[in-house]
Amino acid sequence: MTLKDRWVHFRIRDVYYPDAEKLLSDLHGDDLLQGRVLDVSDDGAARAAFAVVEVEGLAQPVIVPSTRVLGVL
Repeated sequence: MTLKDRWVHFRIRDVYYPDAEKLLSDLHGDDLLQGRVLDVSDDGAARAAFAVVEVEGLAQPVIVPSTRVLGVL
């Protein structure tokens, strides 16, 4: 079977792409995530502060600049 000009299915983890971070950003860069803040680099008021956020479905927490937090529930 020839694959050229055919639609195929594959997992993101199986993609070989020189800049995997760009691939994910292009695909899902505007998706919103929600999570619980586990820790902050300071009181969160400083422009350079970061939040460590636990997101359901992700194995590891993510680090987000506090200035990029869009809302608090």
